[in-house]
Amino acid sequence: MAKTKKESIPEEVSVEQKLRALYSLQQIDSQIDKIKIVRGELPLEVEDLEDEIAGLETRVKNFKQDAENFKTTIKEKEDLIKSCQNMIKKYEEQQMNVRNNREFDSLNKEIEFQKLEMQLAEKMIKESKFKIENLEGDMEQAAEKLKDRKADLDAKKSELDEIVKETEKDEQALIDKSVKNEKLIEERLLTAYKRIRENARNGLAVVQIERDACGGCFNKIPPQHQLDIKMHKKIIVCEYCGRILVDPEIAETESK
Repeated sequence: MAKTKKESIPEEVSVEQKLRALYSLQQIDSQIDKIKIVRGELPLEVEDLEDEIAGLETRVKNFKQDAENFKTTIKEKEDLIKSCQNMIKKYEEQQMNVRNNREFDSLNKEIEFQKLEMQLAEKMIKESKFKIENLEGDMEQAAEKLKDRKADLDAKKSELDEIVKETEKDEQALIDKSVKNEKLIEERLLTAYKRIRENARNGLAVVQIERDACGGCFNKIPPQHQLDIKMHKKIIVCEYCGRILVDPEIAETESK
């Protein structure tokens, strides 16, 4: 039977070894955090610009489609006007050969209807042309804004790529080291460590005691807890901030 990831962790690993592994992992992850801080808000700015550009491109596309729809409407109405003109000519010719007033009036009503259809078509053509003009103005503004945003994106990407290029080698080495270190820590502890890191403002989940206080929140640690921490017999967390506490001896050893 294949061993699970959890089973592959030696049961004889002492609490002290676990604490050293956790503190070492914290030091590695903190270095990765520093590299990300150097990048600042650039990744988010790039992402925001990409989203804005995608929105502007969709907007321009919709403007173009709306303009094409109005052009199609204009063509249809122009064809309708021509058809109406032909029908009017036909009815007028028929009026020349009517046998009574009733037939003349009937044809006259048809002519009036065709003229009304022409008026409505001309109105729609005028409205469509007006809307196309407005759309072209909006499209021009959106296209200009899109051009500016693309220029901004190129500049931001270039800046980010330069920073990434300078740090990616060190960052990847640290990430590989972090993953390797995680394998030395049991799943339960690793999950707790990551959860504390996510909730901590500075990303510190494992801190040492400094002047009898927690190195994370700086609240005083009771003497009995300090003694337990120095004994390395169990994992102690700060009762105020929940960070895992280690004594200076472990911190100094891992820093060498």
